Amino acid sequence: MSNVPENAPHHCPGTQSEDAGKVSACAGCPNQNICASGLPSGPDPAIEIIRNRLSNVKHKILILSGKGGVGKSTVTSLLGHGLAAKNPDINIGILDADICGPSQPRVLGVRGEQVHNSGSGWSPVYVKDNLSLMSIGFLLGSPDDAVIWRGPKKNGMIKQFLSEVDWGDLDYLLIDTPPGTSDEHLSLVQYLCGAGVSGAVVVTTPQEVALLDVRKEIHFCRKVALPVIGVIENMSLFVCPNCHSRSEIFPATTGGAVQMCTEMDVRMLGALPLDPLLARCCDAGDDFTAQLPHSPAVQQLRLIVDSIIAVCEESST
Repeated sequence: MSNVPENAPHHCPGTQSEDAGKVSACAGCPNQNICASGLPSGPDPAIEIIRNRLSNVKHKILILSGKGGVGKSTVTSLLGHGLAAKNPDINIGILDADICGPSQPRVLGVRGEQVHNSGSGWSPVYVKDNLSLMSIGFLLGSPDDAVIWRGPKKNGMIKQFLSEVDWGDLDYLLIDTPPGTSDEHLSLVQYLCGAGVSGAVVVTTPQEVALLDVRKEIHFCRKVALPVIGVIENMSLFVCPNCHSRSEIFPATTGGAVQMCTEMDVRMLGALPLDPLLARCCDAGDDFTAQLPHSPAVQQLRLIVDSIIAVCEESST
């Protein structure tokens, strides 16, 4: 009888099978080489290395979305700025784990910076005194370079980011992930299982086409025993920067994220309005929370940040 790990990909043959590590379902799995070798199964040694490396990080949060284009990277940067502004004495790190589409260097205004490697590991790039970032975007020769990698190489890069970046003492590490429930997500969950991951923040937009995929993301979290901190509905309303009138650009035909959270018994953290000035700040790499502190989006962001802090502190007690 095959021994299939709980967080294994669908159709995994199991570690005791003769086909372990050799069939198409094994492609991209971080344990493929170990299974194919025929050696007795055991814990991945990288898990212990990552646990030690992240031992000084209090709260590790995955930012997920089953659907691309819902503004997950933008929300991650806003949460980073919001947490950093909440208290100058806490330290925030952002790990851009979207290997093929690293956008955080531009959104956070540090594109073109260099990553330094020393005996203690890679040093992240500092956006401000208490906000740092690590991204594969810093390692590319040009921002236009495409990362054309198969799953195993992407998983290897994620392992390096988790095990070799010298974050120092962090209160929050936000991990910006690619959309979907692919092998990168499985690798992140597996590598962080021994490091005490706090949970996931799931980002959606109000329309049903986004909520369909977000429901799958929540089911993924439950399947791999990843706590769901809550859901953020992005682009919930359009707020005119001139007259401040509000309009529904993406109609919530099925009740939006609020109804979905009620049906799936998950926490609704809040809703961020669609603001064209926010998009301009992201393109320019400016801190939207500092430039427009009284905007409706920033006011909602502060409430969301307070909720995330409360959940993390409650779960750590």
